[in-house]
Amino acid sequence: MSATDTEAEGPAGPPSVVTTDEAGLQAWRAMLLAHAAALRAIETDLSHAEHIPLTWYDVLIELKAAPDGRLRMVELGERVVLSRSRVSRVVDAMAAVGLATKTQYPEDRRVIWAGITDLGVQAVLATAPTYLRGIEKHFSRYLTADEKPVLTTALTRVRNAHTKISITG
Repeated sequence: MSATDTEAEGPAGPPSVVTTDEAGLQAWRAMLLAHAAALRAIETDLSHAEHIPLTWYDVLIELKAAPDGRLRMVELGERVVLSRSRVSRVVDAMAAVGLATKTQYPEDRRVIWAGITDLGVQAVLATAPTYLRGIEKHFSRYLTADEKPVLTTALTRVRNAHTKISITG
């Protein structure tokens, strides 16, 4: 067995050998480390500029782009890079300072809507320049013009494969 071979539980129970190519593992690790490093740096830039946290910006930008500036919490959870329970806590925190709203749908109390307020729109507009500069400074400038579309295509293919799985699975 090579260093990249592992034993995994097979469908019938006994372990089977799973082989992952070394290049695939290296790409995975590089993607995780680059993502973490760039996010930390952008979060630091936002904090030093006294803007809203990156997680808030992520939620607010989705709400701002939504019809009527609101989304069902389930839809919001599918669009942002946070767990559904974390999205709920983030919206609660933003609502407490007036950047967002959280309301129950009167006809079906199980449905909860998140919305962006005028103050939330102002926070997005104030934060956007620092955020966009951070993407360039901590991510884009390290990629060549030829690498950017290749990376976009590859990562979009992975995301789309998992979107299909979550819809059908």
